[in-house]
Amino acid sequence: MTDVLPDRTPIDTTDETWWRQASVYQIYPRSFADSNGDGIGDLQGVTSRVPYLRELGIDAVWLSPFYPSELADGGYDVADFRDVDPRLGTLDDFDRMTAALHDADIRLIVDIVPNHTSDQHVWFQEALAAPAGSLARDRYVFRDGTGPDGSGAPADWTSIFGGPSWTAVGDGQWFLHNFASEQPDLNWDNREVRDDFLRTLRFWSDRGVDGFRIDVAHGLAKDLGDVLPTQAELETLPKDGSHPMWDRDDVHEIYAEWRRLFDEYTPARTAVAEAWVPADRRARYASAEGLGQAFNFDLLESDFDADHFREVIAFNLDLAASSGSSTTWVFSNHDVVRHATRYGLPARASLADESARTAKQGGLWLLAGGDPSGLDAELGLRRARAATLLELALPGSAYLYQGEELGLHEVADIPDADRQDPAFFRNPGVDIGRDGCRVPLPWSDSGPSYGFGAGGSHLPQPAWFGGVSVAVQEADPASTLSLYREALALRSELQAEESLTWSETGRSDVLAFRRPNGWTSVTNFGTEPFVLPEGEVLLASAPLDPSGDAVALPGATTAWLRS
Repeated sequence: MTDVLPDRTPIDTTDETWWRQASVYQIYPRSFADSNGDGIGDLQGVTSRVPYLRELGIDAVWLSPFYPSELADGGYDVADFRDVDPRLGTLDDFDRMTAALHDADIRLIVDIVPNHTSDQHVWFQEALAAPAGSLARDRYVFRDGTGPDGSGAPADWTSIFGGPSWTAVGDGQWFLHNFASEQPDLNWDNREVRDDFLRTLRFWSDRGVDGFRIDVAHGLAKDLGDVLPTQAELETLPKDGSHPMWDRDDVHEIYAEWRRLFDEYTPARTAVAEAWVPADRRARYASAEGLGQAFNFDLLESDFDADHFREVIAFNLDLAASSGSSTTWVFSNHDVVRHATRYGLPARASLADESARTAKQGGLWLLAGGDPSGLDAELGLRRARAATLLELALPGSAYLYQGEELGLHEVADIPDADRQDPAFFRNPGVDIGRDGCRVPLPWSDSGPSYGFGAGGSHLPQPAWFGGVSVAVQEADPASTLSLYREALALRSELQAEESLTWSETGRSDVLAFRRPNGWTSVTNFGTEPFVLPEGEVLLASAPLDPSGDAVALPGATTAWLRS
């Protein structure tokens, strides 16, 4: 890996729209690069790999949580929102990393986790020591238990990670945690909570952060009322902005206040919402008066199917236009099975409806032990390369997850004793957890952690990692890493206004669209070759086939052409 930064156009510090069609690379810091050999990735490790990130050709890094944490949920249980976990570095390390990224013309987006804190946060420790009805407890969601002594839970609610959503504190009161019990939910009706997060957003903005990814953005506002519904009743309530906990209309009052703060900066700080809401409710999170952008997970949840891809793309471009935002595209992140693996497993549509969500994440295969015979790894990678090249041709922002540029598959055979995800422990036999996509990256083809660090790695790496490492792929012009580098460089050159025109192909399994400045993306979702229209082939996700005087696009392949 070179230590010399390739030439790039310097960041335009006055560009208010840089995020609209940015290529954003998600770093899960504990699994990216380890600078001190303790088996945990850190901020100095990120800084050391800035030349790699610049050569990759991304516009921004999205840094997953790096705050002090007991790791009850991989860092999403935050004990201090305005500091760095000492295992990952210091605030000075953060500043040096930010400066290195900016010197490389790469912007920085950081994760903010506003729905809950860690149970080790000073506020929650104060709440535990304070009596019922105190100001300290009002920062969180406490309720009296049922029964004469309060020994019964306020409701039978189930948390996202499985198990109960309420935990007793020993004095007749219980606290709400929609995720792990170590992640108590905050009370966003409390003005102190709102003001403290404004301080947090300003703290990181003043340190040079360019934007924020908002975790569980649809969960902050709550209105539980005096009588709590049952879990069964919760699941039947309408998703129209009036639900007691999720996607309430009044959550946008919070984000309007955040937007006023963001707009004090030049350029204005950007934000993207992680909001698992019905598609027709996503636009409010992405509005110019709110966060500005929201994740679109529709392709992430799609089979490798031309009709479905076209439907998703058309719908989300229309949705983005209605909100004044740009849309986002993503296939992999820290919460789902890597798309190279998903695309090598049986299609979701071929499985039972009741298992659709688990199936689309590859969960059924993982729960069954991740038998390699059940995965067509070669086909999965071929489809993943084709899908990514299509994604990078679309107008809007492309969000990439660390390691997908290496074509990494999910690590399926992590021993139970080495797993870390609370979802695995709270849902035995039901949820395998997310550790398989969080295994530390392979940088070299040998060594105790394949170049991740001088020591081991906090999650076990498989033997096949060496063959797909950065060092191996850098030497191979046909590698997935080489494809990503070429595609991202071309994307930057070809960038046009945020629109496309569909091209008819005469085949239902071939999808083609044209961008305004005269280039076309064609994807063959089928198995039979498709003769490409005339034009200069700029890039293809797999080798093309000569077909007389024409060029044929093989199955599971995308090509970019200029005419």
